[in-house]
Order: sequence, then structure tokens, then C-alpha cells
Amino acid sequence: MSRVGLKPISLPAKVAIKVEGNTVQVEGPKGKLDFSVPAGISLKSEDGNVIVSRATEQREHRALHGTVRSIVNNMITGVSTGFVKDLEIHGVGLRAAVKGSDLDLSLGRSHPLLHPIPTGLTVTVNENTKIKVEGIDKQLVGQFAAEVRAFYKPEPYKGKGVRYVGEKVRRKEGKSVGK
Repeated sequence: MSRVGLKPISLPAKVAIKVEGNTVQVEGPKGKLDFSVPAGISLKSEDGNVIVSRATEQREHRALHGTVRSIVNNMITGVSTGFVKDLEIHGVGLRAAVKGSDLDLSLGRSHPLLHPIPTGLTVTVNENTKIKVEGIDKQLVGQFAAEVRAFYKPEPYKGKGVRYVGEKVRRKEGKSVGK
């Protein structure tokens, strides 16, 4: 039994949801998102709430029940408040800048890394080391932040690299000089 899937989703005041067949459209002050609901899962909008239900108790439908509810909830949150991921760059000479529709990363390589910013995302860089990724699609925001972090993951010896704000990096002791 899906405990997540059984919870109703409350709709904020300025958010409208439209269910047509197996397509869900959520529209709010920040934008509009679409999602195609898999077969066996249905949505109902009533009294300012959205209820997700499944057709049968098959394993596939039980697995998708909570997932679809979470995706729709994230869509509603995205169009009403949006999502933000903050990254920070640690290390001497490592920096970032936004150039047009690309994120220019100088991470100690012989060449700059130009990472294209997807449409629907807003990327800002402060102090050359603080990157802020904003958007209405939670998956897109998280994926872009993970791709930027993957260019130079935080290393455990000196702590250099790209990390999420608040991320703890376990530091290791280097080699000890023997006699």
C-alpha cells in the first residue's frame, strides 16, 4: 500500500490543474508544466485538492501510484514557488561565469568548460564562486546542478571542487612522511 500515493495534494490559490485523458497540465504564476500519466493511474481534482488513484493492485500500478503523486506535487510546487539549487566552488583559481546561454566554468583544466543552460532555467553567478540554479521543473534543476558538480567533484584531501551549499566533505589525511 502506498502511503505517499494516498495523501491528497492541496492546490494553492493561484494554481490551476487540468486533466484531459492521460495528460495533466498545471499552470501557476511562475509558468506551465505538462505530464503524461501512465496507464492504470488516474487523477481527480475536487474541492481544491488533487487525488491520485490506481486502477488495480498490480505490482506496476502500486509502484507508480506514489511516484505519480510526487511528480504532480512537485509540478504544483514548481509553478507556485519554484525550485533552487545552490552550488559553491572551492579552490584557488576556480571560478564560473554566465556567458550568453552557457555556463563558463574554469576548473583548473587547460580549456574552459562551456555547459549549455537548458531553456526554463535561470543560472546566476555571484562572486565568481557561487552558482544559483532556479526553475519550475524540479528534475531539470537537480539534473543541471548535478552535471555542473560532476565536472569537478569535491576531493577529500584539499577539499577543492564544486559542491552543493551545506554539503559536508569528509577530509582525509594525506601521506605521512616515514623515517
